[in-house]
Amino acid sequence: MRRRRAVFPVVLVAAATAAMWSTLASTTAPARSEPASSLPAESSPGAGITESTRPSGRAATKNVDATATTPAPVTHAPTTTVPATTIAVPTLLVPSRVPADPYADVPVVPLGRIQIPAIGLDHVLYEGVWLTVINEGPGHWPGTPLPGGYGNSVFGGHRVTYTHPFRDVDQLVAGDAVQFTLVDGRRFVYRVTDQFIVEPDALWIVDQAPGRTLTLFACHPKGSARQRIVIRAELASAVSLSLPSG
Repeated sequence: MRRRRAVFPVVLVAAATAAMWSTLASTTAPARSEPASSLPAESSPGAGITESTRPSGRAATKNVDATATTPAPVTHAPTTTVPATTIAVPTLLVPSRVPADPYADVPVVPLGRIQIPAIGLDHVLYEGVWLTVINEGPGHWPGTPLPGGYGNSVFGGHRVTYTHPFRDVDQLVAGDAVQFTLVDGRRFVYRVTDQFIVEPDALWIVDQAPGRTLTLFACHPKGSARQRIVIRAELASAVSLSLPSG
């Protein structure tokens, strides 16, 4: 009986000790996290993440201060609003319609001169495309810009009648100069870019488009009003001149 009493307490102590260590191990061992399923691909929006900043697959360990009860205030840097810059774009003009009465008695107002050295042309310009104006010389289509203006500046003229200023425009080739000197002293030089033939109702030749272009038109062929010859040019240079006083 004495031997059994000595063994029994030892067994109980050993069992209690093992249970205590098992409990401590389960409450103090750090939890393991599952590795991340995948890292951001190079072509994804996260491709800019480098090896030093990509997640390692383990949950990050945070040291939490049990005494902290309120978060620290967040200070935001002041923001500055930069006003947007607006670039002014010139407004295209709207060409006037074909005169209802081409022989209307309208004032004949000079605008300046047109010179085309390649065909020996040097003539006064006038405002309007009434026949009573064009009979005097090349006429500017109302509602289109004056030479040098933004858009398509349009002029019509005769080829074989009256002063026939546009008689030889069919001889113009790409690169030929068309010069304008306005009554206020401004001078503009255009360079021919194209020549083509249209029907008399092809009013689209006076249409406006971005840029600084020139259109000259006249009857075609010479001595006939069956078609129209059209010369197109682009602005090459502009010079301001001082006219003599008096």
